[in-house]
Amino acid sequence: MREETEFRPKPLVDIGGKPILWHIMKVYAHYGYREFVLCLGYKGSMIKEYFLNYEAMNNDFTICLGKQAEIKYNDTHPEQDFYVTLAETGPDSMTGGRLKRVSKYLQDDDRFLITYGDGVSDVNIDKLMEFHRSHGKLATVTTFRPASRFGILDINESHQVKNFIEKPKSDAWASAGYFVFEKKVLDYLDDDATVLEKEPLERLAEEGQLMAYQHEGFFYAMDTFREYQMLNDLWKSGEAPWKSWT
Repeated sequence: MREETEFRPKPLVDIGGKPILWHIMKVYAHYGYREFVLCLGYKGSMIKEYFLNYEAMNNDFTICLGKQAEIKYNDTHPEQDFYVTLAETGPDSMTGGRLKRVSKYLQDDDRFLITYGDGVSDVNIDKLMEFHRSHGKLATVTTFRPASRFGILDINESHQVKNFIEKPKSDAWASAGYFVFEKKVLDYLDDDATVLEKEPLERLAEEGQLMAYQHEGFFYAMDTFREYQMLNDLWKSGEAPWKSWT
């Protein structure tokens, strides 16, 4: 992704003219979750600028110049009631350290949702939450079955190819993010060097406190330029599976 991320953070890389961060937030908002805390790191000031300029860039407006300077926004946009906290969490903090740093901004509720800033999915947040409430554990991770990078060949003893499957889905499950945590999960985090996916999640799993929500639908992480192109092609085609909002 160097072509895109050398000059801006990955969450600001565009899909169809909007940052992937915007797409992720729109999925959550579709299910009624409109209060966000963004953990800023690499080039986080650019994300601050994006939201500081959001009204002007997404509305027609009238501006009065001079000493009585005033701006009047003439339109509205669907993100009217998004409540976004932009929190600096350090350029070198690990995932668990970033979460620990923003814990002061979490609501008084015992439960919160968290995900990464580079993957889009059509996960049903309502069903994810229902699953989390049903098991009573501290943590839920959304999982998916990744497709193989290669086509699979079924070869007989005579070396004849009997069947060819183009990039089949794996039988194993991988993490897609889209976590649901109880606040007690914060007790498993130590400092900026804490990697959420290492000791904290491993401990939760050992203690029987980590459950997997098995998502059979779409999930795609944007880690390479090719994946960036694929997501943009899906958006242009009008068939983006993660576009749950109207």
